[in-house]
Amino acid sequence: MNGLLDDFKGAFSKPNNGLIQIILINVIVFLVLILLRVILSISEVPEVYSTITNQLMIPPLIRNFIYKPWTVFTYFFTHEEIFHILFNMLFLYWFGKLVDEYLGNRRLINLYILGGLAGGIIYLLIYNLIPYYQVRSSFPGMIGASAAVYAVVVGAATLMPNYTFFLFLLGPVRIKYIAAFYVILSFAQSIGSNAGGNIAHLGGALLGFIFVKQLKKGTDLGQPLTNVAESIRKLFSRKPAMKVTYHRRDVNKASYNPNSYTPNQDEIDAILDKISRSGYESLTKEEKQKLFRASQKN
Repeated sequence: MNGLLDDFKGAFSKPNNGLIQIILINVIVFLVLILLRVILSISEVPEVYSTITNQLMIPPLIRNFIYKPWTVFTYFFTHEEIFHILFNMLFLYWFGKLVDEYLGNRRLINLYILGGLAGGIIYLLIYNLIPYYQVRSSFPGMIGASAAVYAVVVGAATLMPNYTFFLFLLGPVRIKYIAAFYVILSFAQSIGSNAGGNIAHLGGALLGFIFVKQLKKGTDLGQPLTNVAESIRKLFSRKPAMKVTYHRRDVNKASYNPNSYTPNQDEIDAILDKISRSGYESLTKEEKQKLFRASQKN
């Protein structure tokens, strides 16, 4: 048991490990809810479990949502069904790896969170503004990371539309077709029994598309989230003891900041040569990010 806890602690303390951390949070919440459901059912107080889950799911009606606004965040970290979380986390891992490699850890986290928020907001707007859905608002609410995952899936497909996955029985398929298939499927099912969930999928997908398109134009929609996260980190980080040191400034040595550094033409040419020799997959994570930053300047 201690070894398992150490593994969890290591995953959360490891820098630039946002994808695994998001998956772990979803899995931990899922396992805790399973344990609570079993314990409370045996204790013959299942209504307590319902009360707990109602505090995590986002309700369809705004008049109920205003009393628990935190659910616009908690719903996309909460699952109750094994296949629901399994497929969500598999898709998040496959497509999230691409976003992480090309855009970096922080932007992947921002894309997931913004996708979840967009899905929740679209869900609330549709259910409160369109009469067709208002008569279908009797259920307690929505949970699941699907909207956030759709943002990552569509974001990856917008970023690298011709990247290929090898699918069982189908062979090589470009990810833009995978993303398009699931978006069309969600749209077709937006009038079915899971209308709310599919509407949220579409909201997340739209956010993923806009996020990457704006990023290519030089606008990072996730920067406010980055600023908030950095402020929180500084608030809880230990302040080092004051120490005065003197360094000789070396004007010939430039520092490399992965968030602000702009690669020069020689570096880009070298990366393009490497792609022509060994393919895109041979690039390191840093080289992929340099190539993306160069594309933003063009």
